[in-house]
Amino acid sequence: MSIIELKNVTKIYQMDKVQLKAVDNVSFTIEKGDFASISGPSGSGKSTLLNLIGLIDLPSSGSILLNGTDVYSSMNLEKSKKVPLAIDSKLTELRRTHLGFIFQTFNLIPVLNVRENIELPLELGKSHANDTMSASEKKDWIDFLIKTVGLSEWSDHKPSELSGGQRQRVAIARALVTKAPIILADEPTANLDSKNGDQILELMKKINEELKTTFIFSTHDAKIVSMSNHVIKIRDGAIVA
Repeated sequence: MSIIELKNVTKIYQMDKVQLKAVDNVSFTIEKGDFASISGPSGSGKSTLLNLIGLIDLPSSGSILLNGTDVYSSMNLEKSKKVPLAIDSKLTELRRTHLGFIFQTFNLIPVLNVRENIELPLELGKSHANDTMSASEKKDWIDFLIKTVGLSEWSDHKPSELSGGQRQRVAIARALVTKAPIILADEPTANLDSKNGDQILELMKKINEELKTTFIFSTHDAKIVSMSNHVIKIRDGAIVA
């Protein structure tokens, strides 16, 4: 079943008097449960493409469908114009309920410990987890995630007391805590050594297989590409394979 679909998506940035076409007429479908990678050299447009899927950047033209619904048509949004506050709130809610994000720089809150960093998205509002779980069930779910990412003995530690690999494990658990069906990961192994990078990849593959969570990576890491069941190769903003 299709969970994400892009139809003829183009993204153009205005740089002073120059237009930069970062994504050029791209179309593809991501199925539920995919372990997919968007692969290409630096500057190919893969991070922009991930931001478009994540509803962070607006397409200049084309359609983005989430679970079969055209996100922007359903909001009567003219893509070339500034997003009204009411529609921006709807996009924020869609991201909160459907998408989890893993960044290469971790983006953890330094004053919060492991448990608090993981729990934070649940404190920010509506999500699948908030809609379906009681307070005790959410506690059990956070405990399960901490155990799954191998940080049970570190749950009271702050990010400064963790290794890079451990911080990325916290980021993975935080992305999963809302029970978002889609996880977007931008170069998640870029700041890790090869051993930690391999462990993180194995962990994400395990979560993909056991929880049926859809993963979409922006990457030039050959290991991620080799583990993906769906690979989209781009160059100069266009799909080449």
